[in-house]
Amino acid sequence: MRTLARLGSATVYEASGRGGHVDADLIQAVPASRAAGPARTVRCAQDDNLMVHAVMAEVQPGEVIVLTMPEPRPVALVGDLLATQAQAAGAAAILVDGAIRDVEELAEMGLPVWARWVRVKGARKETAGEINAPVTVGGAEIRPGDVLVLDADGVAVVPRDRVTEVLEASLAREEKERVKRAKLRSGEKSYDLDGLRAVVEEQRT
Repeated sequence: MRTLARLGSATVYEASGRGGHVDADLIQAVPASRAAGPARTVRCAQDDNLMVHAVMAEVQPGEVIVLTMPEPRPVALVGDLLATQAQAAGAAAILVDGAIRDVEELAEMGLPVWARWVRVKGARKETAGEINAPVTVGGAEIRPGDVLVLDADGVAVVPRDRVTEVLEASLAREEKERVKRAKLRSGEKSYDLDGLRAVVEEQRT
C-alpha cells in the first residue's frame, strides 16, 4: 500500500485505464498527506453518525474508513474524538462523504482525512445503518476491500481483484514518465513525443 500511496491517485487512475475515481470536490484536512488502503465502508442514516461510532470497534490497521449517507449533506460526521479512535486503531485514512469539524485538531493529529465540507453542525446518534456494504462516493462505487489511493489530487478507486495488476501498470507508467520527463527537460515537446502534432495537422487539412 505504501507504493500505491507514493505513486499517487493520478498515476494509479491513469494506469488502471481511467477507471474509478471520486468525482467530487474534497477538502484535505492534513495538507500534503497521502494514503492508500482497503476500504472499510459505512452507510450511515441521513445526518446521523451512530455507525461511525460503531465502525471504530471494527476497523483494522491500514484500512481507509469510508463514511457515507443516503444523500451527502454538510453535516459533520467526524471530529477530533472519532478521528482519535481511528488513529488509535491504525486506520490509514478517513474519507467522509459529508462534513468534518475540529479541522485544526485534525491537522495536528496527522491522520489523513478527506471530506466534502467543513461544518460546525453535528450529526444525530439515533439510527443504525450498515457497515461493509457497497457505497457510492462522487459517482464511484466502493466495495469493502477495494483499495483507495488518496492525495492532494483526489481519490482513485482500485477494485480489490485488480490491485496487483494496477500496481504493476502504475510502476510501468512511473518509469515511462521518468524517461519522458528527461526528454522534456532537454527541450523536446510533448506535442511531438505524443504524436499530437499529427492529430492537429490532420484536422486542419
